[in-house]
Amino acid sequence: MSNALPDKAKRNPTRYNIEAIAKLEHDALGRRTTAERISEAIARFIGSAPFLLLQVLLMLAWSGINLNLVPGVKPFDPFPFGILALIISLESVLLTIFVLISQNRMTRQAERRSHLDLQVSMLAEQELTTMLEMQQKMCQHLGVDVGSSSAELQGFAGTTDVHKLATELEDKLPEK
Repeated sequence: MSNALPDKAKRNPTRYNIEAIAKLEHDALGRRTTAERISEAIARFIGSAPFLLLQVLLMLAWSGINLNLVPGVKPFDPFPFGILALIISLESVLLTIFVLISQNRMTRQAERRSHLDLQVSMLAEQELTTMLEMQQKMCQHLGVDVGSSSAELQGFAGTTDVHKLATELEDKLPEK
C-alpha cells in the first residue's frame, strides 16, 4: 500500500472514495458477457409493472377468445387451455433461466466485493497493529507509563491470525 494518497483523496476523501467505487462498479458492468447483458435486460423487464400488465392482458385476451367471448374470433385453444399451459410453462422455464443468469453474475460480483472488503480490512488491521507497536515503542522511549491498559494494548498489538479467527467464528456460529 502506498504511503502517499493522491492530492484528490487528500482534498476530498469522500468524493475520491465515491469515484473509486463508481469506477469499480463501471468496470464490473463492463466485464459482463453478451448473454449476461441480455439476461439482465430481460430480468429487469420481467420484474416490472409493464410486464405484469402485459401478462394479465394476454391471459385475459387468450381466455376471452377461447371462451368464445370475443365475437367474430374463433376459439383455437378450448378450455382447459392446453396450449396456453404449454406456453406459460415454457415461458416460466426461460424466465427462470434469465433470472438465474442475472443472479449468478450478481453473486460473483458480491463475492469479489467481499474479497476486496476483506483485503482492505486486513490491510487496515495490519496498519493499525504497526501503529500501535510504534506508539508503544515511543511511550517506552519517552518513559510514558501506560499503566493498566498495557495488557489490553498487547492484545491489540499482536497480528491477527485470520485463519484462527475464521475457525473460531465458524465453531461458534449456529448451523443453518
